[in-house]
Amino acid sequence: MTSTRSRSLTWRLTLLFALASALVLFLLGILIGRSVEEHFVEQDIEVLEGRMLIVREALERATGRLPDAALARQLGEAFAGYDGLSLSIADRNGRVLYASDRTVFPAALWQSAAAGQRQRPLKWVADDGTVRRAIAGTAAPGGDRLPGYTVAIALDIAHHEHFMSAFRRTLWAFIGSATMAMGLLGWFAVRRGLSPLQAIRRQAAEITANRLHSRLPAEAIPRELADLAGELNEMLSRLEQSFERLANFSSDLAHELRTPLCNLLTQTQVTLARARSADEYREVLASNAEEFERLSRMTSDMLFLARTDHDRTIAHPEPVDLRAEAGELLDYFGIVAEEKRLRLSLAGRGTVSGDRLMLRRALGNLLSNAIRHAQVGGRVAVNIGGDAHGKVEVSIDNTGAAIPAEHLPRLFDRFYRVDGARHRTSEGSGLGLAIARSIVRAHGGEISVSSDDRLTRFTVSLREATDSPGSA
Repeated sequence: MTSTRSRSLTWRLTLLFALASALVLFLLGILIGRSVEEHFVEQDIEVLEGRMLIVREALERATGRLPDAALARQLGEAFAGYDGLSLSIADRNGRVLYASDRTVFPAALWQSAAAGQRQRPLKWVADDGTVRRAIAGTAAPGGDRLPGYTVAIALDIAHHEHFMSAFRRTLWAFIGSATMAMGLLGWFAVRRGLSPLQAIRRQAAEITANRLHSRLPAEAIPRELADLAGELNEMLSRLEQSFERLANFSSDLAHELRTPLCNLLTQTQVTLARARSADEYREVLASNAEEFERLSRMTSDMLFLARTDHDRTIAHPEPVDLRAEAGELLDYFGIVAEEKRLRLSLAGRGTVSGDRLMLRRALGNLLSNAIRHAQVGGRVAVNIGGDAHGKVEVSIDNTGAAIPAEHLPRLFDRFYRVDGARHRTSEGSGLGLAIARSIVRAHGGEISVSSDDRLTRFTVSLREATDSPGSA
């Protein structure tokens, strides 16, 4: 199977430029050729009409009639010195009465003149091979009121034809050469005009995974390509951030997996170092089971994140009463809250459209995080309310130590923790907030966090359901 490659942009623009130039030059050549030819026609008509006027005056002043010798001599003297002119005079019956030479005029010329029809000069090739142009008219014999003669005058225009033939050859040769020259100039101009694209290509080829910090110099690029360079730079920024997050995620994932694996390996090696009792083996297996459960949860969370990030559409959305879901979650966390003497509260209501289990998991992760980091004797408050833009906002507040501002932008990153020195086994898998953000975004919402000395607030904004029976 052969692959076809489209022509380059340089070739397309050059071809278009050459075709446009050829069309313009072709039309210009036609215009010039016709103008020159019309100029010669006007010159010939001027000569022919001048001779016609002389002949008419001579016939009108003549006292005799053709074939009178004196009148014929007078007509011959009138045409003396005019090479290439032929005169022929016929009577009403078409009988030739006088002819200056052997030129045979076309019958159509005599007929149109006899009928009094106005016509343009007629050009034809005579029997001797010369190209002639002729006009015909009527004239009245001396003293008569009605025309009695039909006069035809022809001019040999061979020199004009030779000139026009040579002129056309020169003109079309020039047009052909000019078209080729314009094509070459167009190719050169297009190459120079597209040189910034070549520069962009070379600079883009130098950008690798290790040089994503490089940017295209938009200020040195023509205005027409500045937007393209800007979009490419923004794409590079997004790629750089994605690679950085991926590198951090890989590092964090390796660190997260290393802890339970090291625990399992160490405990197994210590247990196998000497014989143990059944109770000791049972204790080691129970400890290993906890580590396996942690690894299982971490794997499940990672698979859930991957699936949610890949397909951010909710297959079967349904109305979800956020107050009811939050109330059940607060009851579920009630025992943990009592151990820390926390005051739990719920206010407001709202209904959104989405996957109930996924939204419940997101709220559960946020509540678990709030309860875990709330100060002993503090409070955790859930407030639900709508706004004028058809959104439902859920805010989860907890009192406790403030989160430093530099950590807030990365708080939803996978495995990210504000205090890296904490013992990780008691902190869960480190994916709870990342899962919450992924679920919220899958529902077309946004999640944010703010923190100060008084409280930390997580805010979730979701689209309000079109049918919200549970809302007040």
